[in-house]
Amino acid sequence: MEFPNREEIQEAAVRIAPYINRTPVLTSEYFNHRFNTSLFFKCENFQKVGAFKSRGAVNAVFSLPDEEAKRGVATHSSGNHAQALARAAALRNVPAYIVMPETAPKVKVNAVKGYGGKITFCKPTLQAREETLRQIVEETGAVEIHPYDNLTVIVGQATAAKELIEEYPDLDLILCPVGGGGFLSGTSLSAHFFSPKTKVIACEPAGADDAYRSFYSGEIVPSIEPKTIADGLLTSLGKFTFPIIREFVTDILRVEEEEIIEAMHLIFERMKIVIEPSSAVPLGALLANKLDVTGKKVGIMISGGNVDLNHLPF
Repeated sequence: MEFPNREEIQEAAVRIAPYINRTPVLTSEYFNHRFNTSLFFKCENFQKVGAFKSRGAVNAVFSLPDEEAKRGVATHSSGNHAQALARAAALRNVPAYIVMPETAPKVKVNAVKGYGGKITFCKPTLQAREETLRQIVEETGAVEIHPYDNLTVIVGQATAAKELIEEYPDLDLILCPVGGGGFLSGTSLSAHFFSPKTKVIACEPAGADDAYRSFYSGEIVPSIEPKTIADGLLTSLGKFTFPIIREFVTDILRVEEEEIIEAMHLIFERMKIVIEPSSAVPLGALLANKLDVTGKKVGIMISGGNVDLNHLPF
């Protein structure tokens, strides 16, 4: 496949700038001292809709020609992508058709409605989600925007790491969580184009390690019955994300649940910020000594902060 290029990422950054936050990069003396390193946390928990997904959704919606855009956009998602796409469509004043499982959390359903998304509920299986979406696309002519396996979405997600590199151009490593691979793909492309010496290392829950197995077997291993608290990292790699990750990512590390929970707790306690479990996986890899970062400059991609505060794991 032909990979997205540097110019596409630069154009995306300009396109989405009026509609997203340029999120802060935070540091922590506690963590720097503990790991004898310099950590730079790119805080997409402060992004619109609380996650990096806003970048890709806005880039995808605003890249569409007027003729296509006015028919609307559609996706199936029970999470951050649903909210991000509904918001992006509202900004462009076009309809967003969102297929959500009946079991989707009320707070997420309400958020999608709040942005004006037209929701169709379905049974909570991938097959039901895909079939319902296919029917809606046929009926409406809306453009399907996949949550991660879409090159325009990936290019949008790449802008987060581009911003991090602009502020800290001499990073040795960037650690990034991986689920379906949209954020990781974008991050690795930005490192490749804007900071070629920076290695990108993915971090994944051991209970949902399909990306690790795919990376080392050379073919996509589907995510079957994943078990992890990191509910944003349950999906399988896709036909676009997988080749980008194979090409531009150095390694994938597996992190146990205890380390994910401890990392999440420490970030709440030490940095005073709200993050979701998926965001804690890279720091969990450091807690588990999966990587020697002594004396290095390390970027950490915090993917989002949409967590149910009534059900914290600590």
